[in-house]
Amino acid sequence: MRRCVITGGAAIGDYERVRRMLREDDFLVCCDSGIRHLAGLQREADLIVGDFDSAENPHLDVETIVLPCEKDDTDTVYAVKEAVKRGYEEFLLIGVCGRRLDHTLGNVSILLYLDAIGKRGVIVDDYSEMEVVSTQTATIDECYPFFSLLNISGVAEGITIRNAKYPLENGTITTEYQYGISNEVLPGQKAEVSVAKGKLLLIRVERG
Repeated sequence: MRRCVITGGAAIGDYERVRRMLREDDFLVCCDSGIRHLAGLQREADLIVGDFDSAENPHLDVETIVLPCEKDDTDTVYAVKEAVKRGYEEFLLIGVCGRRLDHTLGNVSILLYLDAIGKRGVIVDDYSEMEVVSTQTATIDECYPFFSLLNISGVAEGITIRNAKYPLENGTITTEYQYGISNEVLPGQKAEVSVAKGKLLLIRVERG
């Protein structure tokens, strides 16, 4: 299954780490100033989307969708919706977490949108990777020193954590009390996380 990679304009400090996660057949979409990452990623864009308020339209020989500056969807949200229309089921978002907390939180909510329509989305930054846990059990390899579970939507119930330093059985996490921070995978094990009702944001932390 081909995957769509969405590249935003937030800083990427470790291009080598991101390049290791890319596949040859990924469909790469650059959002506005995300085009500045092409050299570091050593890739060419398959689609460029943006209103070009933070970067000039490069006028490359690449399919380009020019958006109005005044709109409800951010460039990144529009790009994701466009890729969904084109039939992509799996998404990797890079360059979407940075100094603008409002943009970062908005981009994290894209994971909820993708989960709601039955697609899988992952956000990767220089330190971690994030995905939503809802109907499917998620696993964490011991190559990640830490992992956290955050409730970002309503109440999450029936939470189970296995093979971790802090296990949990039939737990509940609300948005008001986030006690699922900084867990650890047991040595030689693969941690498992599941939730019976609701959604959780799983953050696998590669380095602090």
